Amino acid sequence: MTPPQKLNTATPTTAGVPGQHVKRSGAVARPQTAEERRRAQRVLLKMEVLVHLPGKTNPIRGFTHTVSASGAMIILNEGLPMNTLLVLENAKTQKKVECRVVRPPQFSSEGSLVPVEFSAPSPQFWNIFFPPITQN
Repeated sequence: MTPPQKLNTATPTTAGVPGQHVKRSGAVARPQTAEERRRAQRVLLKMEVLVHLPGKTNPIRGFTHTVSASGAMIILNEGLPMNTLLVLENAKTQKKVECRVVRPPQFSSEGSLVPVEFSAPSPQFWNIFFPPITQN
């Protein structure tokens, strides 16, 4: 483990910028945590979704695990490969948004956890309010 680095006091703190350090106490800096690097707040929400894949006539039924203004972790019976393009449909509101699978799926007792990112931020897609992220 590398020791904390000293920051020049004239250098502004760059919280929220991936790969940067956060100044906490005195002149000691540490790498940002995953929570500090996160672009959008995540909310635990189980909601039915439909996954529409290009070239397939029938959508795949699934559920959300967590949601954010920029995407979701969805639970499907089978995983989808990384970089798969799809259209995600909110089964309750029938709103649709274009997405991309951003990482390989993780397997759990509930099914495959598939992380998807919206092609453009869509905070209204989930029909819930996301407060703005405050940066320290």
